[in-house]
Amino acid sequence: MTVKVLILEDNPVARSFLCRVVRESFSDAHHITEAGDLETARKHIALAGGPTGLHGTDPYKLFLVDLELPDGNGMELLAELAQYPATKVVTTLYSDDEHLFPALQCGADGYLLKEDRFEVLVEELQKIVRGQPPLSPAIARRLLTHFRQVPPGETPITDPGFLASTGFSNLNAPSPTSRPVPIERPPETERLTPRETEVLTYLSKGFTIKEIASLMGIKWFTVNDHIKSIYKKLNVSSRAEAAVLASKQGLV
Repeated sequence: MTVKVLILEDNPVARSFLCRVVRESFSDAHHITEAGDLETARKHIALAGGPTGLHGTDPYKLFLVDLELPDGNGMELLAELAQYPATKVVTTLYSDDEHLFPALQCGADGYLLKEDRFEVLVEELQKIVRGQPPLSPAIARRLLTHFRQVPPGETPITDPGFLASTGFSNLNAPSPTSRPVPIERPPETERLTPRETEVLTYLSKGFTIKEIASLMGIKWFTVNDHIKSIYKKLNVSSRAEAAVLASKQGLV
C-alpha cells in the first residue's frame, strides 16, 4: 500500500533533506508530494480529499509542515487540517515557546527541528508507526521544563490530547482556548549586527544553516540564534521576506 506524504517547506535544500528523512523512516511504499508555499499545498490537499480528507480516494497519511512560509504561516494549514485523518508534524528552526505551543494548539501531532541530525529525525518519525508523537529531544526537554514550571492554578497552553500521547496526561489540564497565542513583533526595525548581516547574505543565496555554520566557522545553533534575531529585528517571518527587506534597505 502506498503511503502519501506532503512536505510543505519553502527552502529547496531543506525540502530535499526532509524527503530523504521520510524515505529512510518508513519501509512501506510511499508517494511524496512537495510544496514550497501554502497555496501549492492547499491545491494538492484539495485533490486528495480536501481539508477533511473525506472527499478523495487517496488522502495523505503524513504532513510535514514548516511554520514560516513565503505566503503565510504553517499554523494556518494545521488549523485547516484539524479534521484531516493524518499525522501532522511541524518541521521548523524554531524551538521557542512562542512557536511550539501555538503549533500544538493548532493541531500538530509532533514537532521536529530541522537542524537535528538525520539519524535523529528518522528515529523520531519512526515513532509514528508505534503510535508515539515525534518530538525532537530539545522539544521534549522544553515540554518537561514548561510543565514543571507552570504555577499552581494556571493552565498549560497546549492540547490535552497531545499531553496524553506524550505521557503528561497526569497533569489533568482543563481544555485551553483554541486561539493560538499571538507572536509579538517589535514595533520598528532594528539594525542588524555585522554577524547577522553576514548570515542574512548567505540565507538570501539559499545556503542551509549547516552550510552557513561551516562557511562562517561557527556552530549551527549559533546560526539559528542569529536567524531568529534577524527575523525579530526585520519584523519578518521567512527567509524570503528577510532577504527582500534587507535588499530594499541596503542591509546586504
